[in-house]
Amino acid sequence: MAAFQSKQYRNLFLESGKTQEEIDARLEQIFQTFFYGSEEERIYHPVGEDMGYLEDTGNHDARTEGMSYGMMMCVQMDKKEEFDRIWKWACTYMWMTDGRNEGYFAWSCGLDGTRNADGAAPDGEEYFAMALFFASHRWGDGEGIFNYSEMAKKILRACLHKGENGRPGHPMWNRENKQILFVAGIHFTDPSYHLPHFYELFALWADEEDRAFWKEAAQASRKYLKAACHPDTGMNAEYANFDGTPMSNRLPWSDDRHDWFYSDAYRTAANIGLDYEWFGIDEGQTKAAEKLQYFLGEIRKEDPWKIYEVDGTCLNQDALHPVAMLVTTAQASLAILGRSDDEAAIKLAWDWVERMWNEPLRQGDRRYYDNCLYVFAFLALSGKYRIW
Repeated sequence: MAAFQSKQYRNLFLESGKTQEEIDARLEQIFQTFFYGSEEERIYHPVGEDMGYLEDTGNHDARTEGMSYGMMMCVQMDKKEEFDRIWKWACTYMWMTDGRNEGYFAWSCGLDGTRNADGAAPDGEEYFAMALFFASHRWGDGEGIFNYSEMAKKILRACLHKGENGRPGHPMWNRENKQILFVAGIHFTDPSYHLPHFYELFALWADEEDRAFWKEAAQASRKYLKAACHPDTGMNAEYANFDGTPMSNRLPWSDDRHDWFYSDAYRTAANIGLDYEWFGIDEGQTKAAEKLQYFLGEIRKEDPWKIYEVDGTCLNQDALHPVAMLVTTAQASLAILGRSDDEAAIKLAWDWVERMWNEPLRQGDRRYYDNCLYVFAFLALSGKYRIW
């Protein structure tokens, strides 16, 4: 039975032979390093009496991705002070109160709070909303911006209803196909933004008029993930069309490629794993997790941490985020061990769990993205990434 019904979360590290004491000590060490380690280790920085931000150490800015991730980590680990500090910084500097993006958060700010852009990235909004709902249920609502549940509803209201009744801007979801957009107003998506396990909960807690939409979005996203993941390798593109095919059109703001298995794309396998752990619903998307573990496991003896086409063609360029690639693939074990009866797939899934356990936090300038996903994977595989 899925965790949503049973309230039981699998601790794969414990099942693999680690002790609870080892697991708890490792998790505390990860938190302390990530939030309060040396300047060469930490991601989080307190500001003044009551604020704080997470730094993208590769780009030296604060992003809604990392800020919302930090809030999710904190609510999962019962760290209310850090949660409130991050949320207040986001509301103070990132929250846009006028213009076409009113109601959204500026996706990137300088470390002094100066906005680098007025655009918004929908993955930040969905993580902000989910973390706020969990905070409401775990700690209770306060006043103003700390009325967590009302702020979560407000964010989701903007995400779905921008552009209606004379309100400027565009929504972050395509109202027809129920798919999240890469950015509001654009006609493609990012498979790693699809979080059906969040939408199931939005269908319970968002504005009543929108609950049917969120329920449909959860089903649509699971079917979409099946379409977006290659049938042989389990890989998906960073950005993809609404039918799941890689999006290879040139973007107006960048000449970079985004139709390959790279950076953003790694999160998809982790999302599939957590969704199955929470809700146990398979629309065909969980097979991709199994395929991905097989593909990367087969070439692990060489050097899998490369950039690939979604069909598995190696481009002989080093992956920018190799630790992220490993830990998200390991998190996919939640889906495989929850549904597969293939003995080889089950054995390989346990191998990936062990690889995650043996992998240290990343060091260096590019540690931000890898270590964010590392924290989530450790929480998920230890049964600590929960519905609150």
